[in-house]
Amino acid sequence: MLLQTFLDYLRYERNASQRTQNEYRDDLMAFRAYFQGLDGEITWQTVDTDIIRGWVVDMMEKGHKASSVQRRLSAVKSCYRFLHSRGLVENNPARALTPPKKERPLPAFMQEDEMDTLLDTSRAFNDTFKGQRDRLIVTMFYETGLRLSELIGVDVQDIDFITRNLKVRHGKGQKQRIVPFGEELTHLMYAYLDRRTKLQTATGTSETALFLTREGKRISPRTVQRMVSEKLGLVTFQQKRSPHVLRHSFATSMLNHDADLESVKELLGHSKLQTTEIYTHITFEELKKVYQDAHPRA
Repeated sequence: MLLQTFLDYLRYERNASQRTQNEYRDDLMAFRAYFQGLDGEITWQTVDTDIIRGWVVDMMEKGHKASSVQRRLSAVKSCYRFLHSRGLVENNPARALTPPKKERPLPAFMQEDEMDTLLDTSRAFNDTFKGQRDRLIVTMFYETGLRLSELIGVDVQDIDFITRNLKVRHGKGQKQRIVPFGEELTHLMYAYLDRRTKLQTATGTSETALFLTREGKRISPRTVQRMVSEKLGLVTFQQKRSPHVLRHSFATSMLNHDADLESVKELLGHSKLQTTEIYTHITFEELKKVYQDAHPRA
């Protein structure tokens, strides 16, 4: 009767949609089935906080997503808030409970051996202007962790070959940061810049962008996205093959080779350390995989 009283409140007083009514009914009936399965004598009036908490734990252990558990718990909290306000239950056992945090999906990334195959042994990049440009783009993503917008926005004057630093800008405020690069990227940039100069002479353009189309214009984000997806598809079967996957790969490789989290945060240009911490979950998953593959009793 108490459940029906709450559902009538949703229908007649709250004017909730039929879909909302159905979702609340299903979630609350699932909770009722749980507590009655514990003890047939338990009623809505005798449910306590431990019973609701046990239900949450039970759902999580059965593999329900945190978002689903949040929704179901929210239905129970709303129901008890209503029942308590109308004096239909003596206490609100759900009041102090907090829902589980939504899980953050782990970002996709490339394995180091996949990147080594693509950049060192494959024939993915030919010896043309476009081939050298595309190799440099993929390598720069992987070796610096740049965002797509940052890479597109790089101008030739942003490169300091003496200090091996790259100035990049991000966001509406064009926030700047300095990103170091290594010897391999230096050689690739010198070779590409030679081809770039010849292209500009032939096309008569004076574009300042580092990465140009064959017509001498700044390369577009969509062109880079298509190219990266095509090249990564040569060495991986995973569905996600975007420039951001290479950014994730950079961060994962850095942490796998003992870089500290704060340094990776600065290199990626994250404003909060919590944003960078997701990569520690990736490296832990990798560690578990190594353990399971290597240990005879795993």
